[in-house]
Amino acid sequence: MKVQLNAENIRELMARRNLSQNGLAIKLNTSSGYISQLLNGIRYPSPEMRKKFQMVFNDADFDDLFLLISKKPAKKRKH
Repeated sequence: MKVQLNAENIRELMARRNLSQNGLAIKLNTSSGYISQLLNGIRYPSPEMRKKFQMVFNDADFDDLFLLISKKPAKKRKH
């Protein structure tokens, strides 16, 4: 199971706080490029980064910030 950002909710929370992607990156002590990758589902936040998101958006629940993604089943090999 992987944890992905709920990008739609995060963007809404950013807008409510008048936070740009760069501003959020500064608050999270990371790069805006990494934030972009998280928001676009290219990368998955580490447990440490998830804690940082929860600190910045402390009025939001875990389920508001993140989505649980199940791994795709492995493809069967043809013999």
